[in-house]
Amino acid sequence: MHVTHLSLADFRSYARAEVPLDPGVSVFVGANGQGKTNLVEAVGYLATLGSHRVSSDAPLVRVGAERAVIRAAVRQGERQQLVELELNPGRANRARINRSSQVRPRDVLGIIRTVLFAPEDLALVKGDPGERRRFLDELITARSPRMAGVRSDYDRVLKQRNTLLKTAAMARRHGGRSMDLSTLDVWDQHLARVGAELLAQRLDLVATLQPLAVKAYEQLAPGGGPVALEYRGSAGGGDPLDPHRPVDREALYERLLGALADVRKQEIERGVTLVGPHRDDLVLLLGQMPAKGYASHGESWSYALALRLASYDLLRSEGNEPVLVLDDVFAELDARRRERLAELVAPGEQVLVTAAVDDDVPGVLAGTRYAVSEGAVERV
Repeated sequence: MHVTHLSLADFRSYARAEVPLDPGVSVFVGANGQGKTNLVEAVGYLATLGSHRVSSDAPLVRVGAERAVIRAAVRQGERQQLVELELNPGRANRARINRSSQVRPRDVLGIIRTVLFAPEDLALVKGDPGERRRFLDELITARSPRMAGVRSDYDRVLKQRNTLLKTAAMARRHGGRSMDLSTLDVWDQHLARVGAELLAQRLDLVATLQPLAVKAYEQLAPGGGPVALEYRGSAGGGDPLDPHRPVDREALYERLLGALADVRKQEIERGVTLVGPHRDDLVLLLGQMPAKGYASHGESWSYALALRLASYDLLRSEGNEPVLVLDDVFAELDARRRERLAELVAPGEQVLVTAAVDDDVPGVLAGTRYAVSEGAVERV
């Protein structure tokens, strides 16, 4: 699968941009602030309905414009599709597939799949648990686009439940009458049911990703491991869950339901949901120790890159090879890691690379070059 043409309207710094793309390697070279990352960010948005740089859509719309449009022509084998997203901050976004307007934005998921390497990836190892949860959930959705609906349902139920808990907590603090919390039992069941599905998908992913991450880390840093992925759930006291055991959704449902009952008093006092997939973590082990806090800067980079390479190998093995995006990542790496990463990704069906300096890109990634300057993208 590869993108054959990218069109932008009022996206980030681009009033208009038309970029034809070939299979293989394409390198966008330009000084910082010229808009090269905006191009690959747009491709990533079509794949995930989100940006790897910001959490909301507002910064993606060019200053002075009301909306932005991202459009891409995508070829998979003999099949070609046109996918389009209209970003409307503060209002519902719109989507079109092959010029049909009768689709939801999440219906475009799966048409384009990407694996993105970026300087922000270091947060996978050094950052908060939310970074690792997002990594898992985006990969889950790339594997199975229907999970976008499950994630949305979970977020909706969690928000409703938190609103009820917050109201109860405020009433309690101000000495008002105690609220009728009978509806909390219903929200517990909803949260546990949807949470069990999300948790089951995460555990399956971790089990599948583990050997691929071990292999990728060894390729990037021979003899530097071993590495291991450990899923630590908030339900059950934070004990690690074994992803290699057969996934029993009913057992996960009962586990979550029981954990919610155990912490109900604390939740009412604090006004927030204390257990569930939104509080879980993926612990990255290097040797016997967690990489966070113990791994060196170089080891952390190797770990983050290994997770991305493992994601790529997984998606490729399941068909519909993803577009590889390397956003200004080579400038962050030492020469050895730079060369090893380039060798591993070079065979990809489509590889999009951004760099401030052409010399930062290893020679093995020979391909089409684009110069990016002041909102203009020119093939060179």
